[in-house]
Amino acid sequence: MWNLARQLAALGVLGINRRNADFTLAHNPRRLYPLVDNKLQTKSIAAQAGIPIPELYGVIETEYQVRHLPELLSKHPDFVIKPARGSGGDGILVIAGRAHDRYRTVSGYTITQDELAHQVFDILSGLYSLGGLSDQAMIEYRVQFDPIFEPITYHGAPDIRIIVYLGVPVMAMLRLPTRASNGKANLHQGALGVGLDLATGATLATAVCRQEILMEHPDTGDSLDGLEIPHWEDLLRLAARCYEVSGLGYLGVDIVLDRFKGPLLLELNARPGLAIQIANGAGLLPRVRLVDECHQALDGVEARLAFAREHFAVSS
Repeated sequence: MWNLARQLAALGVLGINRRNADFTLAHNPRRLYPLVDNKLQTKSIAAQAGIPIPELYGVIETEYQVRHLPELLSKHPDFVIKPARGSGGDGILVIAGRAHDRYRTVSGYTITQDELAHQVFDILSGLYSLGGLSDQAMIEYRVQFDPIFEPITYHGAPDIRIIVYLGVPVMAMLRLPTRASNGKANLHQGALGVGLDLATGATLATAVCRQEILMEHPDTGDSLDGLEIPHWEDLLRLAARCYEVSGLGYLGVDIVLDRFKGPLLLELNARPGLAIQIANGAGLLPRVRLVDECHQALDGVEARLAFAREHFAVSS
């Protein structure tokens, strides 16, 4: 086992223990965690900084308010319900439309008003929240993903995860929903992670899905290689700005690309997962070490972006 650990370290792979000790604990003050662990607080600080976010339709905080849910939802043919303190996509319900008195999910099945209310009750009880604490249910705009992703996604909206270290984007991947993930873009639920060239936003040839390396989307059969993400510069700039907005030195920035609204910040993560290294076929350690050496000379967002494009492109 120790030999394997040394081999991975030699390849520059960042492991979970080192991530926690050298990056999460060292660069993410515990007092700032509520800003990213609570999606309502994340929305608030992003909005104050002028960072685009999905529109918030309403918040359910008490069981009494659930009785007013039909009135709140009557104005919106489609929407997303999610726990404010949830993680990993658990507890999220995406409604794509209505059929008479029933709601149609992105997976194609329908649920009743009572079933929808039950989901909200579960959220309020803390069933999906970090630490099992009581929670709030957010109702927000359902992202209409950019049509460029249609051949390589299954139902739900893809998103882009960018790891930012001391304000510098160091690695990125496209997360694609699959049948196994039930239309969610969360890797631990079976979504597909595709590495991205930081300089261009182009997808790489391989992807990871439940630790398996793939060359094509498991549901659509389409190749994953060479797709260039639109608005890539805007996506990188948004991610880099989250360093100042959150105060966190090591974070994952999750962004969706809406066909009408462009890039929208979905959430921030103070403990981003490490499978992004598999998707990119590269380790994080050489990149973060280089940032450690140079970040004090990088004055402002544009300088940090130029550094990332120069040093972390596929050809670098």
